[in-house]
Amino acid sequence: MNRPTFPIDALLPQIRDSLAIHPRLVLEASPGAGKTTQVPPALLDAPWIADRRILMLEPRRVAARAAAQFMARQRGEAVGQTVGYRIRFDNQVSAQTRIEVVTEGILTRMLQDDPTLEGVGAIVFDEFHERHLAADLGLALALDVQAALRDDLRIVVMSATLDGERLAQFLDAPRLSSTGCSFPVEVGHFPARREEKLEHQVRRAVEHALAAHPGDVLVFLPGQREIARAQQALATLPADADILALHGELPVEQQSLVLQPHPDGRRRVVVATNVAESSVTLPGVRVVIDSGLAREPRYDPNSGFGRLDVVAIAQASADQRAGRAGRVAEGWAYRLWPQSQRLEPQRRPEIVQVELAGLALELAAWGDPDLRFVDPPPPGPMAAARELLQRLGAIDDGVITPLGRRMLALGTHPRLAAMLLAPDDTTERALACDLAALVEARDPLRSRSDALAERWQALVAFRNGRVAADASRAALAAIDQAARQWRRRLRIDAPPPSTIAAHRLGDLLAHAYPDRIARQHPADPHRYQLANGRGARLFDDSAVFGEPWLLVSELRAATGARADATLLRAVPLDPQRLQRDWPQRFITIDRVLWDADSQRIHAVRETRFDQIVLERKPLAHPDRGRYAEALVDAVRQLGLDALPWSESLRQWRARVRCLRAWCPELSLPDLSDENLLATLQTWLQPALTGKTRLAALAETELAEALKRDLDWPTRQRIDQLAPTRIAVPSGLERPIEYGFDAAADTPLAPVLAVKLQELFGLADTPRIVDGRVSLTLHLLSPGGRPLQVTGDLRGFWERTYPEVRKEMKGRYPKHPWPDDPWTAKATHRAKPRGT
Repeated sequence: MNRPTFPIDALLPQIRDSLAIHPRLVLEASPGAGKTTQVPPALLDAPWIADRRILMLEPRRVAARAAAQFMARQRGEAVGQTVGYRIRFDNQVSAQTRIEVVTEGILTRMLQDDPTLEGVGAIVFDEFHERHLAADLGLALALDVQAALRDDLRIVVMSATLDGERLAQFLDAPRLSSTGCSFPVEVGHFPARREEKLEHQVRRAVEHALAAHPGDVLVFLPGQREIARAQQALATLPADADILALHGELPVEQQSLVLQPHPDGRRRVVVATNVAESSVTLPGVRVVIDSGLAREPRYDPNSGFGRLDVVAIAQASADQRAGRAGRVAEGWAYRLWPQSQRLEPQRRPEIVQVELAGLALELAAWGDPDLRFVDPPPPGPMAAARELLQRLGAIDDGVITPLGRRMLALGTHPRLAAMLLAPDDTTERALACDLAALVEARDPLRSRSDALAERWQALVAFRNGRVAADASRAALAAIDQAARQWRRRLRIDAPPPSTIAAHRLGDLLAHAYPDRIARQHPADPHRYQLANGRGARLFDDSAVFGEPWLLVSELRAATGARADATLLRAVPLDPQRLQRDWPQRFITIDRVLWDADSQRIHAVRETRFDQIVLERKPLAHPDRGRYAEALVDAVRQLGLDALPWSESLRQWRARVRCLRAWCPELSLPDLSDENLLATLQTWLQPALTGKTRLAALAETELAEALKRDLDWPTRQRIDQLAPTRIAVPSGLERPIEYGFDAAADTPLAPVLAVKLQELFGLADTPRIVDGRVSLTLHLLSPGGRPLQVTGDLRGFWERTYPEVRKEMKGRYPKHPWPDDPWTAKATHRAKPRGT
């Protein structure tokens, strides 16, 4: 076929030349420039490639197939010859393939299996702006390989909307830019009517677009659920147009149909997820209708639960979506949000907002947790991920286990991998494939039932030719297909069972969700305690109500003041199977606990499964040495105010906190609430040894516990710099009050409250901390009432004192009110009689 021209063509020689002298390159190219399909073939004959292969990473399966098919057609070949692709469950490559378009998980597996990447000359990361976790990991691994093993490996990172300057600095790489083939696009807003559902707003917008503009219409919606509703709303459109869906779960044949123009030239309305946002070109589109929404993964570090949320897209995504209308001619883009709404400029990387168990396992297998990431993984979620892997048996003290390596080879989430590898029985392994497919897929039932078993029963019925009224045939077909692929991959010949005992699903899923094994609370049948120590509640009309043990596969994290999560999907399990599969997790321990209700310590013997208390009995002869631990727990629950603070000790703590800010060179300890609570075992527990109640702790013991790490010279230096009292001209010493603003994390100005007459003859405001800090003066009347607050005593004498003297002289005639306070004698007494 004749090769069409692309805007990127003029830049291709520069790309080859740049990579000849520098191993990394950042390429920015506008939508329509042709970067996806023209850059890899242009590199095939570069001298530095030396007949090796090129891997191109595409974030989506639809785009990977489409890019490979386009490049193969350009060469007049079939896919799998010079150009092929690898995606999950589909491999179209051969011995002659030199350009492999792979999805993100595939690239990670190739790097883990062969870190030298023998036979690979370049890796191209396409559409990097999407910032998927697997792309960030793939780039980090590739950079490590390049630095340690393959300095001849070339790395190209390209996209239309990435922050090229920042990325080029991170990679220490040249940066090239190309304009796209784009026609003008007129952008307008098509806001919703009051209380209008999204699908009805979409219908109005599509009707307008078909009536007012030529060409096909592309509608962006967040997910399959919204696509189905929109298709239903659009089904009765009077216009002569085909309504087509496009998302990643569609069969290949349907995806290919959407990517080709209608053979008879009929107009089309394509309702798509953000799979159509980049890489995939839809011919004939002249109008884009953008909901401004996407369904993206999120992670709640407080609950440990991941979820898919519908979120507003970034401005970069909105621009890219609008650009789809200008590929073939001038176009129109209608945004379904108010013009006043502002979007974030760039998409947030997944690595900072998703669950990280898969990443933690990949890093454990790589053996280097300190890879260079564009955005490093956050510590909290990484710690939670490693804790989960420890539970699953995938790592031991941070090192990957043989089981962990087998889990990694399956290329799925570590939870599901652990379940797929757990059974020895062939029938159970086939059943595990069903469960993996069910857990990964969208819900095949339209009901809100929380019984996972109902989903599996619907799958069995589908295999027998029956589809329940509340079930989706398409969803069940996709689940059945995924289960078959898992059985084929695991080489399981046995068919899945059609009938099982009620607890069999839970017994298997417990290997995927060991932290979500749950036992019914003895006092509240709707409440369950999870193995990770958290609580969860059933719906009032729960289909699994009354089950003593459950395996919870889906939870909604607690919100607001709710202490418990909401149980969304669960299945019964057999506690005897727990005893057989995890005997080491059943333990008996003696505990000394603080009871907040009775304000007392209780010694008990507990039998537990992880954090689930199965039995608790009073302990007749407890270890008194453990009482201090329980008292520390009491302080954690009650707060620091439960300790015997005296006012002088509170002031000492404030003085130290202030000096820590004023004099960082002293390296004084952090006495903030947060740090004291976090380190109770270090500084407080020794002082509680031998005590059985908090009230037994004396104020002097608390003071010494706080000061324990301060040597005598440092204590003296604190008193010198931040004294408790200061001498005033009257000859007396007056106290200084210190304060610290915890919210702002800054010291408050120290306060000296003193009668005005005691400062006669003092020209300037007193200072402390070797003259660094000025006191705030609360000047008092002879009766002790406030007259003035000032940090400028000299200014007070000059400007304010005459007015104060005039007002106070009549009210306090027995006290001195001299005309000249600068030379008057300071006193704390009234005037002598007769004066």
